Amino acid sequence: WGSRKNWPREVGSPLSGPMSSHPPVSPKLSRDRAPGGGDGGRCTIVVKVGTSSILRGDSGTLALSTLACLVETLATLRARGHDVVLVSSGAVGVGCQRLGLAERPKRLAELQAMAAIGQPHLMRYYDEFFSALRQPIAQVLLSADALDSRSGYRNAQATLDELLRRGVIPVVNENDSVAISELRFGDNDTLSALVAVLVGASHLFLATDVDALYTANPHVAPPPGQPPAEPIREVADVCEALARAEEAAAGGGGSGSAWGTGGIATKLRAARLAAAAGVTTVIHSAQEPGAVAAVLGGACDVGTRILPQPSSVASHKRWLLALPPASGTLTLDAGACKALARGNSLFFAGVSAVTHPFCERDAVRVLDSAGRELARAVVNYGSEACAALAGRQSREIFDELKYHGPDELAHRRNIVLLTAAAGEAVNG
Repeated sequence: WGSRKNWPREVGSPLSGPMSSHPPVSPKLSRDRAPGGGDGGRCTIVVKVGTSSILRGDSGTLALSTLACLVETLATLRARGHDVVLVSSGAVGVGCQRLGLAERPKRLAELQAMAAIGQPHLMRYYDEFFSALRQPIAQVLLSADALDSRSGYRNAQATLDELLRRGVIPVVNENDSVAISELRFGDNDTLSALVAVLVGASHLFLATDVDALYTANPHVAPPPGQPPAEPIREVADVCEALARAEEAAAGGGGSGSAWGTGGIATKLRAARLAAAAGVTTVIHSAQEPGAVAAVLGGACDVGTRILPQPSSVASHKRWLLALPPASGTLTLDAGACKALARGNSLFFAGVSAVTHPFCERDAVRVLDSAGRELARAVVNYGSEACAALAGRQSREIFDELKYHGPDELAHRRNIVLLTAAAGEAVNG
């Protein structure tokens, strides 16, 4: 990747001179090729870098050497013909650094103010680094409410597709300055998975401060008689891995850093969304940018690869994955879970519990009896109607609500399963 000894390591003036002799990017590369790199190995990739990877934990300042190395890697991949999207955290952290704050604020208004301060400065550095390599970029700030309809999803998709068609690398972040707590993606791991769905990516790379998933905590000596922690190179069942990560977090494992919001569980939730859309997720170290090219080249000993579902969500239903789920949940009995797995619609008779308020046409989380998230569904009724009709037959809808509504609580075309075992029928 070239010598970095003369590159600045703290926040200062952006680099003004050229860093490489890469040729300028052609703006006419067509995107009319199948996802997954069928055309000469070229593919669409999304790379997400977290706050803890681009900010120094001791000072909260930008780690410019890491940033520059990341930029050169992405520019090189773009020059090789790959379509590249960068999802970057760090706006709040940079805002805190600009104002000399010693710790991340807690109140929403403070966080939004820090994002407003930090986002233009973060983009300034990205622009300077990419410009030195003659690689055009674009800032794309997404909000959850912009993706809460099929038309909004398609508008965002069309914008990203046009940028990629013109050879531009979109730099994506959540529009934190105006997002309200009820309508947020929650973390950029989730945002990056949704972006991967939007652009039809073959790979989602989550660059973080760990180099892989491990069988145990690699920073703690194993108990007597137990083997040392080993890296996990491949995960076939992301739902099982997520359940184990959530158990570990509940036991006090914790997540995230002082400046970021992510952890292993959030990355696995993002990978679950990506897997449902047929995207391979790779968790790797941000300090090893060569991991991206290595994985695309077929390496199996880098990071952790999380495999997609054997049967992914059909393209005409993928917009449902981008919907921000309401706080409400529907818990189903065993019979209803089996019916969903066979591709059927969801009816009131299979609902055993309704929690938290939601409205008609909201996307809600669908759980099995053990509390595991089974699916996302856009419902035809609000939470009050669902609670009143839970466990009852569709013919009783008029008697309870005094109007004729759809027989289905959620139609099969508005349901996407998030588990690999049962996804084939309902996700088509």
